[in-house]
Amino acid sequence: MTIRRGQPWGEPAQAGLELRVVPTDRDAREWVVAQRERGVDPLPVGLGGGDLARTVGGGVPGRFQGTVMTAPIDVLRVEAGGRTTWAVAHVVARRSWWRGEVLLAMNAQFLDGYDVAPRSHPNDGKVDVVRVAAEMPLRARLQARTRARTGTHLPHPKLIVTQTALHEASFARPLVLWVDGVRWAVVDSVRIIVEPDALTIFA
Repeated sequence: MTIRRGQPWGEPAQAGLELRVVPTDRDAREWVVAQRERGVDPLPVGLGGGDLARTVGGGVPGRFQGTVMTAPIDVLRVEAGGRTTWAVAHVVARRSWWRGEVLLAMNAQFLDGYDVAPRSHPNDGKVDVVRVAAEMPLRARLQARTRARTGTHLPHPKLIVTQTALHEASFARPLVLWVDGVRWAVVDSVRIIVEPDALTIFA
């Protein structure tokens, strides 16, 4: 069940020797995709590093020796160009960070050290979507990048933020779609659907 305001999330547990521990968001995504493509629910996974691990307070060396936290998280189903994949942390559509439109769909709070979506939670049944307006000037983008290290880039009139269980977007020009840091496709539209409680993580 997705988290509700004021309720605790996660519980202490012992990580078994059979637990698969992954070092990056990319590896966590590969774990999910491999099982989704076989038509089965993903098995639990330990987060040894990455933006999702940082979001939930994991990714600490030696963390899986003893008691850790376990909890359900959502995953993002990504549909574009007649193809489907899944993301655990984030989906980014862009040609450049410094010009043109940019879309960031965040299941995690962080992206490469930046606090992109301060209100994001990986088990709230929603994806936090941050859209950078195409007309946002370079100077404003540089300022926003600096402030994003501490999550103080929001609110901003050229950064449009929504929280939703399903997000559909079309682009004026085709953009490169990055899924958990992996270049996945060049697309002119994308559909992102939240799959609640789809994966159990240890961190």
